[in-house]
Amino acid sequence: MKNTLRLCSALLAALALSSHAADGACQSAATDKKLSGAAKTSFLKKCESDAAAAACETQAAEKKLAGAAQTSFVQKCVTDTVTKNAGPACEAQAAEKKLAGAAKTSFTKKCIADASA
Repeated sequence: MKNTLRLCSALLAALALSSHAADGACQSAATDKKLSGAAKTSFLKKCESDAAAAACETQAAEKKLAGAAQTSFVQKCVTDTVTKNAGPACEAQAAEKKLAGAAKTSFTKKCIADASA
């Protein structure tokens, strides 16, 4: 039981680190491409989703999943990862737009929902 918990903790930590590293790499790539506005947002969304998919595929392989179980696991993993990581990115976008109060809350909720779609 302890080994299973350690393995799960290690996998979660690896996913968090890989998604954080991917976020930095995606930001860097967007800067290198001199993207801004909607083009930057779209690029970052796809880049981060692709990075999450790669990390989730690795996890599925480690769990020796195949077929429908693998597909289901990867889809849920990607959705969970993107949604979790969208919060700070959406907050940053709201700050860039200088939103406050209800406008900020509304924008952030929609941004997170769009990220997971």
